[in-house]
Amino acid sequence: MTAPAVFSQRYRALSVGMVALVMLVAFEYLAVATAMPLIGRELNGYHLYGLAFSGGMAANVIATVVGGRWSDARGPFPALWTGVAGFVAGLAVSGFAPAMEVFLVGRFLQGLGGGLFNVALYVLVAQAYPSAMHPRVFSALAAAWVLPSVVGPAVTGFVAETWSWRWIFLGVAVLSVPAALIMWRGLPATAGSRGRRWAGPSCPGSPGVCAQRSARPCCSTAAARRPRASPWSWPGWRCSR
Repeated sequence: MTAPAVFSQRYRALSVGMVALVMLVAFEYLAVATAMPLIGRELNGYHLYGLAFSGGMAANVIATVVGGRWSDARGPFPALWTGVAGFVAGLAVSGFAPAMEVFLVGRFLQGLGGGLFNVALYVLVAQAYPSAMHPRVFSALAAAWVLPSVVGPAVTGFVAETWSWRWIFLGVAVLSVPAALIMWRGLPATAGSRGRRWAGPSCPGSPGVCAQRSARPCCSTAAARRPRASPWSWPGWRCSR
């Protein structure tokens, strides 16, 4: 039996919302490099220029680690929505920043939110889509970085010269809200509907993969009889039957 298309009716809202959010995250990452000379000049922050990049990247690394553990312990939804909220909040802080120091706080929040969101998104894919669809979904998410990398610098330059560099951040924040709502609308039609209790990842060695709708146990009997480890201890996942 052929697996459904990524944008088939059943998965359309969820797929469109995820791809749109990934595109916005990618655009924000790439837009900063184009806009930073103007931002540094207007906010008198050339001495903090490098932190606008390294701060966001460091926050992203931290959030990736925390988001993986959090998603394994509680499911993808808390980390997912916290990440989206943190990303939008960081964009708003940067967009309204009166000084370079405040701008850097916004960049740090963007990195934290983007890291949490990206990790939880992959856990959500494993939970919400059949395994046969996973390669197609991951391909769509990877392709979502292509368009921002091609047109992002040109769009960033146009917005900064026509209006203000602030709209580069505020515009992405505004567009992130409907994208998140579209993704939220798609959740009830999938295996990972909101309100369903997270059963935990399926097998040791496969963190973040939920075994919902599986007619057979995913782990061996010996593995299933192992004592459960704390979700915050390594490896941090457990078997579910």
